[in-house]
This record gives sequence, C-alpha cells and structure tokens, in this order.
Amino acid sequence: MDDTDGAGHIEVPAAAAWRNTTHDWAGGVDTGHLSRIRDDAAAFAPGGLRHLVLEVVAYAADEAESRGGGRCTVTLHADGSVSVADDGRGTDTRFDDAGRAVRKPVMATKDLRFFDHPEPPPLPDGHPRRGMSVVAALSAWLVHTNRRAGGAWTQRYEYGMPVTGLTLVADDGTTGTLVHFRPAEPLPAPDGPAAAGTTAAWAGSWPYLSVEVVDRRTGVSRPRPPRAGRSG
Repeated sequence: MDDTDGAGHIEVPAAAAWRNTTHDWAGGVDTGHLSRIRDDAAAFAPGGLRHLVLEVVAYAADEAESRGGGRCTVTLHADGSVSVADDGRGTDTRFDDAGRAVRKPVMATKDLRFFDHPEPPPLPDGHPRRGMSVVAALSAWLVHTNRRAGGAWTQRYEYGMPVTGLTLVADDGTTGTLVHFRPAEPLPAPDGPAAAGTTAAWAGSWPYLSVEVVDRRTGVSRPRPPRAGRSG
C-alpha cells in the first residue's frame, strides 16, 4: 500500500491529531526534504562532521535546559562513526489507537522551528541550526535508540530513510537518547585529539549541559563541564 502523499511524505494517520511542537507527527518520512539535504551537503553541513555532531548535541542541550541540567557523552569511534548519548527523558514516543508505538519523526522530517526559518539560531560553530534530519540524511547509517519511562525502542536509518521498523528493546532502568551515526562521504571527519578538544569546547557553549568527548581512536577523554552559574 502506498502511504505517501503527493509531496513525498509518508503519512501516519493516527498521529494526525497530535499537536506539533518541533516536528509533524502526521508525516513519518519526508523524502523530498531528505533529498534536498543530500543534494546540498555543503550548505547543510558546512563544518563537516563537527557540524553534524553539534546538530545532535543541540537536542541534548534542549532537553537539559528543560530539566535544569543534564549530561551528554560524545564518542568518536575508530570506524569513523560518532555516538551521542544523553541522560534525558528519551525521544517523545506515543501510542496510537491500535497500541503501536509512534516516535516523533525527528530523523526523517524537518524541524519546524529551524529548517525553513529565515534566520535560524546558530550552533557554536557559527553555522545555522537546521535539525536532526540533516544528520540522518547525510549519514550512510544512523541508529536512533531512545529509552523512556514507558519503554525503549531502536531504529536504523540509511541516508535518512528508515530501513527497519521501530523495534522494542529491553528496559535497562535508564532514560535517555542515543544517536550513533557514520557520515557519508565526502564529509570531512575530524582528525586527531585536537579535533576532539575543539568539539568539547564548542559543546560547552550550552550552559545547562555537561559534555564529555571520548576519542576511541586515541584513547583521549575530554570532559567539558557546564558553564558556571547553571541551575539544577
């Protein structure tokens, strides 16, 4: 059955009545949006891998600010992939009338706050924030795992398109979101421990978020505490 509309959105009818805040619950996948990003990687990820990392950390920072504080670990893996793990409430996941889990489509649809905004806020690298879909669309693969008080799920994407369903995983008693991705070529990757330090310094731009950067390519761990004066 073809669930796409004329604009290339995959519809999720049960979610159509849910109030949109950051993403459109009624559109599970926006293929046109993802294609637009892939067709102009230089514009949407002008800082290469570092910019993509900051796009992900920005969501952890949003969550930390909403809770008065939080922690995040950025891990640079030997295979060129990056994982960003936070201790927040986990990506918003709801249940439709049939009892099926529906996760907010942060990876495959635009962030309504930033993507088409004429003056989106800058990330710490000085480039505009556009949203998590930029990371997904420009990654050869991305695995999104979220743990909430009501359950835990994981899903794999390739170039922004889901290639698995939303899969239930065992509850380990924690909450938070883990995004593990490997950028597609020709995005440049940071090279050496100095790059990890730069990423940590930029990540420290968010006052409510404590960030640690672990470079498994070199064994370097670079904690970055939140700014002084943070509440919580």
